[in-house]
Amino acid sequence: MSEEKVIKLGRRSKNKAQESESTHHHEGIQEPVYCSFCGRPNTEVIKMVKGPGVNICSECTMIAVQYLILNDRMLSADAQQILDAFWGKCK
Repeated sequence: MSEEKVIKLGRRSKNKAQESESTHHHEGIQEPVYCSFCGRPNTEVIKMVKGPGVNICSECTMIAVQYLILNDRMLSADAQQILDAFWGKCK
């Protein structure tokens, strides 16, 4: 099973022309998707989440999550498990 590097979220396009334009391929090569926050392409990050009009890479997602957790200075048991699992895989 192959993992997709770009995960699409949001509403499906009602217009097929728009959908094919946004996933335009040149000779079988998919164009890169860039993070709206750091500007890196999906070829330089672990994963990319593509939403309606905005994209975020896995690294920027983790920075945002850590900021929100540290800003509130409280960490739920569930959030701690997610962070432990993520950082365990990165080692």
